[in-house]
Amino acid sequence: MLQPYLYKTKLEAGLDEAGRGCYAGPVFAAAVILPKDFFHPLLNDSKQLNEKQRDELRPVIEREAVCFSVAAVDNDEIDAINILQASFKAMHLALDSLIKTPQMLLVDGNRFKPYAHINHRCIVKGDSIYAAIAAASILAKTYRDQYMQAIHAEYTYYGWNNNKGYGTREHRTAIEQNGLCKYHRKSFDIVPPAIPALF
Repeated sequence: MLQPYLYKTKLEAGLDEAGRGCYAGPVFAAAVILPKDFFHPLLNDSKQLNEKQRDELRPVIEREAVCFSVAAVDNDEIDAINILQASFKAMHLALDSLIKTPQMLLVDGNRFKPYAHINHRCIVKGDSIYAAIAAASILAKTYRDQYMQAIHAEYTYYGWNNNKGYGTREHRTAIEQNGLCKYHRKSFDIVPPAIPALF
């Protein structure tokens, strides 16, 4: 069972990102403040849930959360500042938009760039430990999947409706055959040099 909080008396926001390892598209991040008594039997790390379960949980989290925010940093900025810094920036942008200021940040992973003067705790596999991080992982994942589904129509041969921009065999084969497009992360060195880019 997920833990409802780290500190009972502090307003805590869970933070997580989605799409860090993808070949294409933005990195998304979510910040979620849940009520201390929030519980849903399905709530878990988004990677442990199927698409239907994530889609079922998203409106519940949005409705029941004290507040939440989702932000993205696009592939061009990822190329400019690197994916780690882009992930931090997406988390900071999500925090900027929260209507309440948290007193503590629970961050999935082992690294984070300090935000304002708010204390934070990095927690490896935190999305399978704390409810607020799990909720953030679900929002980041579902918002990103929705975005990739939308841009799939522009370049259907990459199969983003299925692979969501990750480096699956389908996606790699499409890159070999068609080159890169405007949504790909050029800094990821994902295409042989002989393959053209579709700019």
